Amino acid sequence: MKAVTGVFRSKSDAQRCLEDLKSLGLRDDRITLLTPGSEKEVQSELQSVPAVAGEQPGMGKAVGAVVGASAGLSGLPLIVALVPGVGPIAALGLLGGAVLAAAGAGIGALAGEKLENAMTEGIPEDELFVYEDALRKGRCVVVTLAKDENEASRVRELLKAAGAEAVDAAREQWWIGLRDVEREHYSKSGKNFSKDEKFFRLGFQAALHARMRCQEYDQVLAEMSVQIEELERQYPGTEVADAFTRGYQRGREHYQEMCNESKAA
Repeated sequence: MKAVTGVFRSKSDAQRCLEDLKSLGLRDDRITLLTPGSEKEVQSELQSVPAVAGEQPGMGKAVGAVVGASAGLSGLPLIVALVPGVGPIAALGLLGGAVLAAAGAGIGALAGEKLENAMTEGIPEDELFVYEDALRKGRCVVVTLAKDENEASRVRELLKAAGAEAVDAAREQWWIGLRDVEREHYSKSGKNFSKDEKFFRLGFQAALHARMRCQEYDQVLAEMSVQIEELERQYPGTEVADAFTRGYQRGREHYQEMCNESKAA
């Protein structure tokens, strides 16, 4: 499976795109729409959805994990959860639930049972931080899992025609928003940011990978070493390890700050 993603400024445009994707013949378990909102907005949306699985025990009125019979769009189930560092996110379909779970959301036992059979192969865990950044900015994200490159190409064309921003462009906007602060911080250590930016950024992004973030150093050291060795093979004679490691540390701090801010909110 190959993930193809589009970022939309308008929820209505994203919803129309979802219907168009279904017209291509994509199965329900291979498409999802992720939408952000305040807790009040999400609760209001949930009230219009007949819940068949119910809330996670003990959640009460707090936004937790709710699986609805229908989201009022495409007949797909609705899953809502708090995503660390982002806040309340609503996702359509089991693929959406799998994305939320990969992002670290506690979806509850009842929702989890439904996700066990979801088609999760191909979920781009290394891109989730880009989706989260878009959601924090109030945008909507459409994710599809194409079965092959031919289908992926058709999906890309449809997303582009619908006005979606490609995930690569969204990733660049994410880094532009951080670059000046990171350059200033890095330069204070006497390092050359212009020279080391590529590897610093790769380390920063590695810290935001769904499998890496919130892990202790001893838990991720082996994987970090593999990534550094691969970069050293790609760029022989180039100092990689220090910039990558410094970027990784800053990425860890960045993610923790976002989580703290979302808890405070």
